[in-house]
Amino acid sequence: MQGAAGCSRGGRRGSGGSVPAASLRVPALPQLGAKYGPIYTVHLGPRRVVVLCEYEAIREALMEQPESFADRGEEAIYDRLFQGYGCAFCPWSRAKPLRRFAVSTLRDFGVGKSGVEERILEEAQFLLAVLEIDREIGRERGPRLEDRRRMPYTDAVIHEIQRFADVIPLGLTRRVTRDVRLRDYAVPKGTEVIAVLSSALRDPQHFASPDAFDPGHFLDESGRFRKNEAFLPFSAGKRNCFGETLARTELFLFFTCILQRFSCRSPVPRESLSVAPALVGFGSLPPAYRICFVPR
Repeated sequence: MQGAAGCSRGGRRGSGGSVPAASLRVPALPQLGAKYGPIYTVHLGPRRVVVLCEYEAIREALMEQPESFADRGEEAIYDRLFQGYGCAFCPWSRAKPLRRFAVSTLRDFGVGKSGVEERILEEAQFLLAVLEIDREIGRERGPRLEDRRRMPYTDAVIHEIQRFADVIPLGLTRRVTRDVRLRDYAVPKGTEVIAVLSSALRDPQHFASPDAFDPGHFLDESGRFRKNEAFLPFSAGKRNCFGETLARTELFLFFTCILQRFSCRSPVPRESLSVAPALVGFGSLPPAYRICFVPR
C-alpha cells in the first residue's frame, strides 16, 4: 500500500486478480483513502491499481479528462465471460462506436421522448411521497414523465434511494489511455484506475448526513428539487452508463405507478429491518425482505 506517488511507476497489464473478489471489503477503500489521501495505489496480485476515493478526485479524472480515463481495466471474471466484447466491458476503441450505435438505437425506440412512456407504463401495470402523487396525478390516469418537475419530493426520494442503495459501489475498472497528470501525480498510460463511487455518494462535503436516508439531500430550502453534483450512481465520463436516461425514466414511472395503487407495509417492526447490504462485491445486494402491498 502506498500513496499516490506510486502512480509514477508501472501500469503494465498483469494477469489474474479480480476486483469483485477483492471488493468484498469495499468499506475499507474509503478508510484507506482517509489514511493515504483521495488518490492512492493498491496492488491486486501483480496489478498496480490507482484508487480515486472522493468526489473531487473522481470528477477531476473521469469528467475533466474523460478521454484519458475511457479505457476499461482488467477483470478476470468479465474477461473470461465476455472475451473483450460487450459495450460495458470492451476496450474504448471498440466501445466508442458501440456506444454511438446503442444511444442512437435507444433514441430510435423513443428514449427521451414522450412515446417511450406508454411502453414503460404498459410494463408497470404488471408490477402492479403518496400525497404528492395523489395531488399532482390523482388516480384517474397513469403518471407521465412531465409530472416529475411538479413532484420534487418524489424525485428527491428516488434519487436518495439510488444514493443510499449504492448499487455499484466501485463501478467498473478504468484504464488510462495516455500518460496524464492528476493533481500532482503522473499516471502512466495503461494504469488501471478504480473510481470508488461509494465515496462520492457518501461524501460528507456534498451530503449533510451521508449515512442516513434523507431526501432533503436533493431539496433546497424552498422544497424544490436540486441536483447534487456528487450523485454518480451511473458513473461519469466517457464510460458512464449510456442507459441512464431510460433508467431514470423507468424508475420515476414505476415508482409513482406502484405507489399510486398500493401502500407498502412491512409485516415486521421497522426497527428490526436492516438496510445494510447482504453482500458487497461488484454490486451491493440487499437482504431479503417481506413487503405487503396493500391496495389503496
